Amino acid sequence: MKTIGLIGGMSWESSIEYEKIINTEVRQQLGGTSSADLIIRSYNFAEIEEMQEAGDWDAAGDRLATDARHLERAGAEAIAICTNTMHKVADVVEMAIGVPLIHIADATAVEITSVGINTVAVLGTRYTMEQAFYVERLGSHGLTTIVPDETDRTMINTVIFEELVRGEVRDSSKAQYREAVAVLIDRGAEGVVAGCTEIELLIDQGDVPVPFFPSAAIHARSIADFSLG
Repeated sequence: MKTIGLIGGMSWESSIEYEKIINTEVRQQLGGTSSADLIIRSYNFAEIEEMQEAGDWDAAGDRLATDARHLERAGAEAIAICTNTMHKVADVVEMAIGVPLIHIADATAVEITSVGINTVAVLGTRYTMEQAFYVERLGSHGLTTIVPDETDRTMINTVIFEELVRGEVRDSSKAQYREAVAVLIDRGAEGVVAGCTEIELLIDQGDVPVPFFPSAAIHARSIADFSLG
């Protein structure tokens, strides 16, 4: 089993789900009392959120890259960033280490293409929906992406930062997300990507009438697979 370095705490609610899924996958495959060999760097998310809001991605990239190197020195044989948005600095992290970076968008794209879908809607933070780093990575796998309009982007982002990262899951927000998804399907989306790890706390396949791709769960399973070789 390979040792994996996890960069998490962005937010801790979703990082806990990562650990649960990774360890469950390892136990299912190895049996008994087996669990994953993990080294974890968990942040005070308030500090990371402050960098995001200030647009200080250089500082954020330096922070994650430095800690990725620490994880590698501690014995990590691969690194995973347990959040979609901070993959904006994935290239900086990848250049700072000598072990593989397991990229969330790559893992998600593999799952999408495996079921023959070409066009997906992406829900996530405003950074993920509006900036190029995520949709272009999906595009490198031959996928076409659709993002919500401005009104729905604002709603989706607000729910993430004012509710989900604080552990609040509201039925009213679930209803709003379902309405936004219906519009995206009308615009041609064949599937929906939960491009923010916290979104999986709010909606699941039962809320979406087309294939639903929970990126955090997909990423976590790919991390477990890498660990087990």
